[in-house]
Amino acid sequence: MVHYLEKPGKVIPFFQEKGVKVIEGGNHLNQLSYNMLSYFDLSYIEFFGIKDIKVFSETEHPEHSLMSTIVDDQFNEGFSRFVVRTDDIESAAKHFQDKGLSVNGPYYRSRKTLDGSLLEWHLLYVGNESDELELPYIIQWYEGDKERRKSLIEKKVIGHHPSGAEFSHISMAVWDLNKTVEKWSSLLNLPKGEEFFDEELQAQCRTLKLLGGDLVFASPIGEGVLLNFLRTRGEKPFLVNLTGSFEHSVVTFKFSGGLYRIKKEDKIRNFSVFKFK
Repeated sequence: MVHYLEKPGKVIPFFQEKGVKVIEGGNHLNQLSYNMLSYFDLSYIEFFGIKDIKVFSETEHPEHSLMSTIVDDQFNEGFSRFVVRTDDIESAAKHFQDKGLSVNGPYYRSRKTLDGSLLEWHLLYVGNESDELELPYIIQWYEGDKERRKSLIEKKVIGHHPSGAEFSHISMAVWDLNKTVEKWSSLLNLPKGEEFFDEELQAQCRTLKLLGGDLVFASPIGEGVLLNFLRTRGEKPFLVNLTGSFEHSVVTFKFSGGLYRIKKEDKIRNFSVFKFK
């Protein structure tokens, strides 16, 4: 999940109080952006910052990219997009082309870490102009999962969170639950879960099962935080759900336009690469 902020540096002390470890990432090689990171095995939250908004907004960005989403959203703080990893990004491009989507990339990207090493990856951006809710973009790292996990553990990027927090799922605010779930299930080849009611959100919800973090779509059935979000921000990622060992069964907090919820009873999921067939 990518959480855009005006000042990502404030993330570290705030989340430390919640028992969630966040580290400095580094500068992207275009020198326009930088990040802070919180890893949960190979899934992670990226707190994304921009050094010069004027230059960033005047730069031409690929269609359906994270950068274009942030610009189109007028640099409002909060959750922007999420990314799904694959080990065959060329097959992913063909998959989405065959589905009739606009496909841009793959593009080479890189970032210097604080220890001076170079991280490299490719990104693929896909979408449909008629849809308000943006699809995930796709990443392929130069390292395989096994090598990447080993490297991140050695560099203490992946480590224990004091709260025991693990990544559970992303909740997305949508107007039409069943239509959106059916469409995304078809586009992403993901199995559908049963519909359920979220009392805290006053919403009907349904899950698409994705290893590394499920996708939960939520539609409001009455007044509340979700309906207010849809009215003001539209269809977007709305809530990051973690698990953890907290005193209370549910801890919900807001931070710079993003809503986070940590629950005791959610099952911790295994992590895997997303394969396109």
